[in-house]
Amino acid sequence: MSALRAVDLSPAPILVIACGALSREIVRLQQLNEWRHLQLKCLDPALHNRPQLIAGKLRAEIARQRPYYAHIFVAYADCGSAGEIDKVLAEEGIERLPGAHCYSVFAGEERFQRIADEELGTFFLTDFLVRHFERLVIKGLKVDRYPQLRDQYFGHYRRLVYLSQRPTESLLAQARDAAATLELSFQHRPCGYGDLQSGLELQVLKFAQS
Repeated sequence: MSALRAVDLSPAPILVIACGALSREIVRLQQLNEWRHLQLKCLDPALHNRPQLIAGKLRAEIARQRPYYAHIFVAYADCGSAGEIDKVLAEEGIERLPGAHCYSVFAGEERFQRIADEELGTFFLTDFLVRHFERLVIKGLKVDRYPQLRDQYFGHYRRLVYLSQRPTESLLAQARDAAATLELSFQHRPCGYGDLQSGLELQVLKFAQS
């Protein structure tokens, strides 16, 4: 459990605007660390498939929440926005999680890069994406309706790596099934909460001292 649990200064609320794909993990960290002043607002995780929309959605949500929160943090990485998220946050004076995407957030940038370099044709899943693989990947990319799209989207991949947060036998089985569906080899790399935990801890400590 984080040492920051001991901070008991009745700090002002912190709003975390997060990708819905991180909601379960953030709530878990709230509970473990008793961050009662940390509030959570999630955007639709389906934006995972339309990253060009994320920056605009964040801008609108920040504008809605500004009157109510002095401290806002964004639980997104770049997430395929090609720097657009950072442009919005620079204008607003708001920080975000480190890294290019949720995979490097959970694994840590250095470890993620090592894993990716082992096999350039690697497709990654997290706990959230394992749970919602059918909805977000198969149906989201219309592979269920047009099976030929599987080769178009995934033909250059060679393996699927499951970067787990809190793996269960059920999640492991689902991840293996996902690899089989995509005709990829399977590997499991437990990661825990990685930079999501350290990033939130840093914000809690920073605002507790402000």
